[in-house]
Amino acid sequence: MSISVHKDIPNAKRIVVKVGSSSITGDNQGNLVKLVTAVATCIARGQEVVLVTSGAIATGMPLLNMETKPTDLPTSQALAAVGQSRLMVRYQNVLDSFKVIAGQVLLTAADLESEESSANAKAAIERMLELGVLPIVNENDTVATNEIRFGDNDRLAALVAVLVKADLLVLFSDIEALYDRPPSEEGAQAIDWIEPLDDLSGIKMGSSNSKVGTGGAVTKVGAARTATDSGISVLLTSINNAERALNGERLGTWFQAKE
Repeated sequence: MSISVHKDIPNAKRIVVKVGSSSITGDNQGNLVKLVTAVATCIARGQEVVLVTSGAIATGMPLLNMETKPTDLPTSQALAAVGQSRLMVRYQNVLDSFKVIAGQVLLTAADLESEESSANAKAAIERMLELGVLPIVNENDTVATNEIRFGDNDRLAALVAVLVKADLLVLFSDIEALYDRPPSEEGAQAIDWIEPLDDLSGIKMGSSNSKVGTGGAVTKVGAARTATDSGISVLLTSINNAERALNGERLGTWFQAKE
């Protein structure tokens, strides 16, 4: 079903939820419990959820005594290899209390550009959902090259939402909503509703200020446009609002889907 307003979120059959690195790693690692609790609530009421998570590289950094995200691809790939399994363990440890089993899905942009591999990915995710498994999707950093990387998981989440024909895409980050300028600037105003044809050229959007993340307002708006163009509404809000958002409260920024 098409979700066109916040209050209908608890009635959505299939939701794709995305969370960024800085929201669940480092000092914010405790937010992972908030996220899993909100997702488990959805599953308990019969909804299907696909979770797109960043955080593998950020999880690997402290384990290898690195404070800032590396700029070279091989080091990023090594960190992802170290951090991905640890990140999945963290998710499963929390999911165990809700009796939910996670399944790992690692994708590259090339996987979703190929008709055969994208069909296989969709079939695997759909089968997981049928079995009551929570698919946890991340970019396959260890094999992705600079030329074929998504670059950020906002785009990956939008493409996954389109792939599995989700009813809604929810983007959780560190900010409450999309603002007309960086929220750190004086006079910044939150935008609560965006229609498909709204002109956003007047919005002053920045990139991520995080030491571990790659996204920002630009990537989130781009992802939202990808999803809404395919008839999927998008909600952007803070990870701190996870439970309230998935319970249908009106908050954050809503991107209305095209008909």
